[in-house]
Amino acid sequence: MSPAAFLANGLAWLGRYGTQGFALSIFLGLALPQFSAAARPVLPITIFCFTTVVFMRVDLGVTARLLRRPAKLAAACLWLIAAPVVLIGGAFLLVGRESLDPGLVLGLAIMGAAPPIMSSPAVAILYGFEPSLIIASVIVTTTISPIVAPFIVEALAGAAVPLDRSVLALRLLIFIGGGMAVAAVIRLWLGIDRIRAMKAKLDGFGVLMYFIFAIAAMDGVTRAALDNPRLVLFMLACAFAVSAAGLLSTWLVLRRLPASERFMIGYGTGQRNMGLLVAALGAGVSPTTFLYFALAQFPIYLLPWMLRRLAARVRRREAADGL
Repeated sequence: MSPAAFLANGLAWLGRYGTQGFALSIFLGLALPQFSAAARPVLPITIFCFTTVVFMRVDLGVTARLLRRPAKLAAACLWLIAAPVVLIGGAFLLVGRESLDPGLVLGLAIMGAAPPIMSSPAVAILYGFEPSLIIASVIVTTTISPIVAPFIVEALAGAAVPLDRSVLALRLLIFIGGGMAVAAVIRLWLGIDRIRAMKAKLDGFGVLMYFIFAIAAMDGVTRAALDNPRLVLFMLACAFAVSAAGLLSTWLVLRRLPASERFMIGYGTGQRNMGLLVAALGAGVSPTTFLYFALAQFPIYLLPWMLRRLAARVRRREAADGL
């Protein structure tokens, strides 16, 4: 077997065990702290790869059909932008933003401002859900994030965390626009049929990127857990609380959507692409903010596996209703 064929088969194998691969990656990242600092500069590259692969795999025909009847897509995108802001802003009002560490405030503000995680469509596919709405929603909200996200970060973080909004917007534009441009070139080169035939390999490539991302994101987490376990547990609780609140609020409010679409929009509401903004902010991210970003990866990596039985129930119920 040639090295290329061996690599392709390995990626396809990873793709068939996507949810388990996501969950395992985060713990392997923790288990390899000696590589975390060295891998941290690779974070922007993995985020760029995620962006490129999502735009490369998008079905333009499905997106065009959603745009011709835009009410559902517009409602989903508006919810995905507004709901995290309301949830996190409401939490700030309850506990008092000034009572929290400024680094944690910025981390939560980044979570509220970031678009849905790029892996949301891949998770929908792994669950066996029709992914058109979540794919289109991720694309739209990610595309407009260079305009929207800097304003949201500034509004949620407040004056205590100074930001250069224009620089953040420009860096986001470079990340997202560059990913779109590379994706367009690959689509022209390979063609959409060949890209579809590579589904398992691209899924596996996503798992591999998430593994590398996990190693880089875990930089400093083990040391922080030993030095200040109460802070780490509090941050973990915050991250899981946002994820749970996003899923539950979507399930209760967007009742007109089919169950599988409601489930995935809720998933995207609580799982945010913080890495996009962290990479764009660069050196402006404090150690406390980076620690929250790292700990916020735990629900992102674990929930695809933890929610698989609930997703299977939703799928079975939809199938029964369809009969």
